[in-house]
Amino acid sequence: MDIGTKIRSLRLGNNLTQEELAGRLDLTKGYISQLENNLTSPSLQTLFSILEVLGTDIHEFFSKEEELTVIYKKEDFKNDKNEDLKHMITQIVPNDLQYEMEPVIIELEPGGQSVMHDPHPGEEFGYILEGQVTLVLNKKRYAVRKGEAFYYLAKKEHYLINNSQQYAKVLWISTPPTF
Repeated sequence: MDIGTKIRSLRLGNNLTQEELAGRLDLTKGYISQLENNLTSPSLQTLFSILEVLGTDIHEFFSKEEELTVIYKKEDFKNDKNEDLKHMITQIVPNDLQYEMEPVIIELEPGGQSVMHDPHPGEEFGYILEGQVTLVLNKKRYAVRKGEAFYYLAKKEHYLINNSQQYAKVLWISTPPTF
């Protein structure tokens, strides 16, 4: 384990300079630099003190927990094309992660529509990236154009339709996940 790098990461995460950390611990900036570059090792008492100042404890510091992924790249995305409804849904965050919300990009061809979602607990948000769509919420229709957004409680039947002659692209976020 690279103790020095972990200490540096925690220090930077707390927006502290080496000098500020050293000052809070009655240590020298040089000693903190040596620790972070793995040129020296701290005593247990010093390590406990450093970790306390940095807002963690020895158990968390040495935990083997893998860091959560926070950035998702195009190669992580999953596409699902529906030829019948003339749409493609791109899951931009893997849905097997069991998060509380699910962001997707839905691309609707002219005349295309999303799947009709039954009422469910939760909320939904959408932002029109390209084109325009019609949001159907419990049989009521709302025109939503590029640069506009929609937001509603999902307790009513809902879906999107592209009645235009242009392609439409929507960032759609649902909580809890439904796609």
